[in-house]
Amino acid sequence: ILTEPLYMRTFMRTAVMSILATLITLLIAFPVSYYIAKMVRGRARSVLFLLCLVPFWVSELVRTFGWMILLRETGVVSNFLQFTGIIDGPVEFLYNDAAIMVGLVYTSILFMIVPLVTTLDSLDDSLIEAGYDLGGSGFSILREIVIPHAMPGIVSGCIVVFMLSLGNYLTPILLGGKDSLWFTGLIYTQFITRFNWELGSAFGFLLLGLSSTIVFLGLKLSRQSLTNTMGR
Repeated sequence: ILTEPLYMRTFMRTAVMSILATLITLLIAFPVSYYIAKMVRGRARSVLFLLCLVPFWVSELVRTFGWMILLRETGVVSNFLQFTGIIDGPVEFLYNDAAIMVGLVYTSILFMIVPLVTTLDSLDDSLIEAGYDLGGSGFSILREIVIPHAMPGIVSGCIVVFMLSLGNYLTPILLGGKDSLWFTGLIYTQFITRFNWELGSAFGFLLLGLSSTIVFLGLKLSRQSLTNTMGR
């Protein structure tokens, strides 16, 4: 592994893109979760949460094929851009890092929203009102009250999303093409194509070591424990 540049480059690329996908998912899911937990009530809240759940009633393969239909050269996005005159000809939006990132975020965003909604829902509204009464700005209340209270949900959501992104096989292969260079693709190749179980096992343990290290660092930096985080 250490002497083959392709393996190490693929390993580092997978780790960096998984971390980036986790951060993007958090940035998108946090305002959505806050809106569901604090801004709406009653039936509207249930409807919004149901809309987040509906795409996950079908398999990941079907959802990934849906993105392929949208992003391919003759797909919905390309045809719409041509119809509006933004582009002159068909454009292929598949088989690049951006397409992989869209797929990773989409397939894992629910696992960030659920713990965030659960945690934010337990935040007493009077604390936020008191913050405003004491002259706090929206940003300071977010920094001093909302985010510290939501930290267990943030950490647990990030752990799950990172694990899902790191171990994802279908999305990078289908949306990124044969040159996607995703580490799980190398593991599949060693086990299924080349029957090199020794190297495939080494790849698997390397991935396990990386995920365990990232989870440990995340818990330490956020000052959370794994029991408390998963319990929330």
